[in-house]
Amino acid sequence: MSYLLHLLTYLGIYVIMAMSLNIIIGYCGLLTLAHAGYFAVGSYAYALATLKLGWGFLPATGLGVGVAVLLSLAVSLPAWRFKGDSFVLLSLSVQALFFSLFYNWFDASEEPGTWTNLTNGPFGLANIPRPAILGIELDTPGSMAALSLASAVACGILSWRLLSSPWGRLLKAMRDDELAARGLGKNTRLARVQAFAIACGMVAVAGAIYASYVSYIDPNTASLDASILMLSMVIVGGAGNFRGPLVGALILLAIPEALRFAQIPQAAASSLRLMAYGLLLILMMHFRPQGLAGDYRIE
Repeated sequence: MSYLLHLLTYLGIYVIMAMSLNIIIGYCGLLTLAHAGYFAVGSYAYALATLKLGWGFLPATGLGVGVAVLLSLAVSLPAWRFKGDSFVLLSLSVQALFFSLFYNWFDASEEPGTWTNLTNGPFGLANIPRPAILGIELDTPGSMAALSLASAVACGILSWRLLSSPWGRLLKAMRDDELAARGLGKNTRLARVQAFAIACGMVAVAGAIYASYVSYIDPNTASLDASILMLSMVIVGGAGNFRGPLVGALILLAIPEALRFAQIPQAAASSLRLMAYGLLLILMMHFRPQGLAGDYRIE
């Protein structure tokens, strides 16, 4: 039962990640590799707020969302000018910047002449407290699964309400023909900034839940592998609708679990998992670019 609850917790986190990235890829038509960096921003903001400031789950998560929304400008503003391959390279540089920041960030504020590693560098942050909401400690597998799934449902409702509104239709119009949308008097630049802010804030929520669940984070949460995992969810499941992220999250969650049941050694399973992700991406882009349940073909 604990194993099932563990999978449900990860499923909620994966669905939030996929839904948020789908806003950028499926509705804005921009391929980004920086999304794992904003996931890590939510994780580190939550961890530092709880460990160093003693904040609770809700204010610490709110801090992570606020920081992620602010830092989303690092990608959304250049997106006014960069398109296609240039934007992919730009997002990759932002992802590398986040990884380097978490890996090398130091703080000299505690005592003169001494250095305290704020993020603990490659060793990461441990003993992150479990959430407590309204005085209720969520320290059991069932309560964490309920928190993760409830957050996924809340993010799903928010995403559905936004993307089915005129604003969501504007994103689709901008994706298909931005010049035509601008010719109709639509502020496409503002819509793109808003879409990135919502997507980055949403994935920061997933990062906070992840940090509170595993009680440990390190710079690998902002690695390129994590970005490829999120990208695989959207491409395999399908972009441009609400079914795709759920399908992609289920499939990408099932792959490592299948390798575990196959009793493959841990070191080999990690490499095989990355190979499986890469093979899935190649097959999907070749045979079904719109994904298993998608509407939008990624060009």
